[in-house]
Amino acid sequence: MSKRALGVAALATLALTACGGSDPAAPSAAPSESASAAPASGNLVIWADPNRVKALTPFADQFGTENGVTVEVKEISKDNQQTFLTASQQGSGPDVMVGAHDWIGNLVQNGAIEPVNLTEEQKAAFSDIAIKAVTFDGQIYGAPYAVENIALIRNTDLAPDAPATIEDMVATGKKLKDDGKVQEILCLPVAQKGDAFHVYPLFAAGGGKLFGSTPAGDPDPKQVLVGSEGSVKAFGKLRELGEKGDGALKTSITNENYIPSFAGKKCAFLISGPWAMTDVKKGGFGYDITPVPSFEGGEPATPFVGVQSFFVAAKGQNKTLAQEFVTNYVTNKDVAKALYDADPRPPALTAALEEVKAADADAGKFMDAGKDGMPMPAIPEMQAVWEPFGIAEAGVVKGGDPAEAAAAAQKTIDGSLKN
Repeated sequence: MSKRALGVAALATLALTACGGSDPAAPSAAPSESASAAPASGNLVIWADPNRVKALTPFADQFGTENGVTVEVKEISKDNQQTFLTASQQGSGPDVMVGAHDWIGNLVQNGAIEPVNLTEEQKAAFSDIAIKAVTFDGQIYGAPYAVENIALIRNTDLAPDAPATIEDMVATGKKLKDDGKVQEILCLPVAQKGDAFHVYPLFAAGGGKLFGSTPAGDPDPKQVLVGSEGSVKAFGKLRELGEKGDGALKTSITNENYIPSFAGKKCAFLISGPWAMTDVKKGGFGYDITPVPSFEGGEPATPFVGVQSFFVAAKGQNKTLAQEFVTNYVTNKDVAKALYDADPRPPALTAALEEVKAADADAGKFMDAGKDGMPMPAIPEMQAVWEPFGIAEAGVVKGGDPAEAAAAAQKTIDGSLKN
């Protein structure tokens, strides 16, 4: 076995031990010999968010030991994409960046990342949606790490049955609140500036759309549909759920408090993703995970699918070493499983996902909830959508006029995109 293959096996052993797992089996396949070998010496700098720093540290340490290099994993906890982009332009960025696939268009446009050299065999080992998500302009720009989407997480002690519709969910939540068993109907973050990611399934269920489609089926930034008739109706649905309607959506529910509120039994329904499950399990109550329901007679409540990925920085100091780490370590089944054990988000690697599902039914339920989802648009123009959409969402949740909110968002987005 080559030094690299031995390194992967040792790395997986260390990571699984650190994460409390059992002894791993041998790697499913030795790293591709077509990939460039790591240099005998050098320095590798990896940037990641706080959740992944802990998971990555054992991998980084072992990679450094096996390859005779120094590896630093640095925590970036605020504005990660912009921080990386700014550092890249200044020549002070990392060699490897961990982030969401929807950054890709913006990063490519600004020359911040390079294609990842996955072999055909490696690409085939990932789920189709994961590879689709990291492909931009026909090239793969990230090694997928985890696939994630939101679902409806339900306290089954309070709400034994999965709601068939949003209306059913709200009715159950209202009764529980009236009976003094919960404080909120639904835990979904809105805050003062809105949250397009979390509310998108409800927006889609109401008939809303962000973009039209190109002939190839990709989002078309020349066809912004936030102000369309269907989107106005969808914003109207959000208003009905809002503070002057049912009270299910509230700006006082934020990313900081929505998961703790559910874990603390203050609401029976939570719309969130795999990242919530550590806190949910600490709540000490029965729970289930099901797809977000639609409105009665509505469109499918389609969630965005996000793919966490490893990127090779175009202006990194050691791109060869970065390619080695990204293509031959984080794409290995046992390493992917260990990463899941440290930070439980369904693996993008199919073999690792199957092992995870066998031991953790929650992973399979999240994947089922997102099976008809859509990869978050990775086009650079999506950056122009988040804030105006969020402002419109927060506005209608507070009781604002849906048509006015949609029109204002459309005007801002079209202005930014010069449509």
